[in-house]
Amino acid sequence: MNASMPKDQEFLLPVTGTFISLSLLVALLLNWMPLHGIWLALRPDFVALVLLYWCTHKPHRIGIGIAWAIGIFADVADASLFGQHALSYTVLAFGGVMLHRRVQMFDVREQSMQVFPLLLISYSAYVVVHWQLHNYVAWEYFLGSATSALLWAPMTILLQTLRRPRSDPNEL
Repeated sequence: MNASMPKDQEFLLPVTGTFISLSLLVALLLNWMPLHGIWLALRPDFVALVLLYWCTHKPHRIGIGIAWAIGIFADVADASLFGQHALSYTVLAFGGVMLHRRVQMFDVREQSMQVFPLLLISYSAYVVVHWQLHNYVAWEYFLGSATSALLWAPMTILLQTLRRPRSDPNEL
């Protein structure tokens, strides 16, 4: 968001279903980047970030059902336990929809602090299922929630920039 323009004076184009779908598809592709070692532990969950963005900015368009479907798709793509990502994304979407007005009260930098607990709860739901299945918890996994929260502001600015109206080059 532009620092000189107040939040209520910023104009964004209406979002289309195609734009939402493409943003979630790009996030899925970013989640499939092959990483190893510490980079794997630090990798943010791009799908969770984009999903949370849409749940907080367009809660009437993206909600718990779509989060569950995306989570099932992510489970199949990652060959993980069926429903593990779905549960995590559903919990995240519920928090995003319920707190969307609170998150939007803050500017983009302060939103990261509001989003971090939601991401932490979502990661916790994923870890609880992993713990029940494998009887151990890799605590390094929670580093991803911190990097996801740090990427909230740049990702929000990017998506809002793509939604701003373009100026007409023929206009004075």
